[in-house]
Amino acid sequence: MAVKVIITWDIAPEREQEYFEFVIREFIPGVQRMGFELSDAWATVYGDQPQIMVGARIDSIKQARKVLGSSEWVGLNNQLQDFVQNYSIKLVEATNGFQF
Repeated sequence: MAVKVIITWDIAPEREQEYFEFVIREFIPGVQRMGFELSDAWATVYGDQPQIMVGARIDSIKQARKVLGSSEWVGLNNQLQDFVQNYSIKLVEATNGFQF
């Protein structure tokens, strides 16, 4: 069963430029290199929801847990924390269409 990791966050104030450079140059390629297929990227423009939501699919819960427990993921995730706040991550069964 395919699963989706859904990650949400707000960009830290005063870190926007550095954040975007990191996400484009390191975070997205790193996530893909680890075996996740990016499926969604959403930005909240108005309302009381996380500013950013990213979804990525992987073939199984076993693979997802292996990747999320890897030192490569931990390092990449720790770097992301320098640029974001209100971070949340969850795994759900992957379905077609929008999930949150």
